[in-house]
Amino acid sequence: MAVVVGGAPDDRDARLRHLLTALLAPAVADGTVDLARRTGDPDVLGVACWEAPGAPVSTARLAARLPRLLRAGGPTGLLRAAHAKRVMDRHRPRRPHWYLEWIGVTGAARGLGVGAALLGARLAHADARDVPAYLESSTERNRRLYRRHGFVDVAPVRGLAGAAPMAMWRPTASERAAAAAVTSV
Repeated sequence: MAVVVGGAPDDRDARLRHLLTALLAPAVADGTVDLARRTGDPDVLGVACWEAPGAPVSTARLAARLPRLLRAGGPTGLLRAAHAKRVMDRHRPRRPHWYLEWIGVTGAARGLGVGAALLGARLAHADARDVPAYLESSTERNRRLYRRHGFVDVAPVRGLAGAAPMAMWRPTASERAAAAAVTSV
């Protein structure tokens, strides 16, 4: 997200809000945003934004996001975002899969298992339908969490300024079961 927002910290929060709104809108419409809250508490502790397998990418949907994306990073940020998307899309598997666009928890919720709960909920849904999942991870700490949830490193995503996130894949439940059966023999 820093690739798009960048710039001085004095208005970064406002620009980040525009970016997150632009990213969230299609996922909210599709029902692929997961929220974590304490029972009875309206405050959100974490959010995971997913793209469903085979989700349509329409020009109208992309055009609807442009004003907020421009407010988030200006023309330069929009160009950087387009470049980053192209680079990351080149690494994405063509096979239908759940794609974790982004996940985040509040500072107060870090270390409480909120991220793991968000992942677990959507991955249980994917397992029930025997669908794989994919993501890119920018830190080793996050990769450890993803590995605990069945993701494996695929390859670094090269071509992004200042970053080389790791592409990670989580096979279907049946593929993981078959692999476990082979290794236990």
